[in-house]
Amino acid sequence: MSRRELREHVFRMLFRREFFGTEEEFREQVGLYLEELDPLEEKDRIYMRDKVEDIYRLVPELDEKLNEVARGWKTGRMSKVDLTILRLALYEMRHEDSVPEKVAINEAVEIARKYGGDDSPSFVNGILAKLVAES
Repeated sequence: MSRRELREHVFRMLFRREFFGTEEEFREQVGLYLEELDPLEEKDRIYMRDKVEDIYRLVPELDEKLNEVARGWKTGRMSKVDLTILRLALYEMRHEDSVPEKVAINEAVEIARKYGGDDSPSFVNGILAKLVAES
């Protein structure tokens, strides 16, 4: 599976997080999602599951950083799609050395075009550009 496909599946799993109250429910949903992808190489399954769990664990830290730069658009006001995209991109920018910032931003904007609203690509791009400028 390509890196772009893996990233999109991670986005879809993370998006589900917004609709399940407990960690147990969320983990169950991730498991069901991965089952639906069969046949799936074990390395891809492990990569996606581990990445989703890492991001899930870091949501408070990621949201704090997003709130610092998103003046007037705190995470509580953002669309769930945009917020999920931003969390994924910020995670990649800060915690995955193998993903250059420009790639993380470009991929986030592409996901925003596919899943977000009309203003999502520019909103996501703007927030991520502010994060880069502050680092």
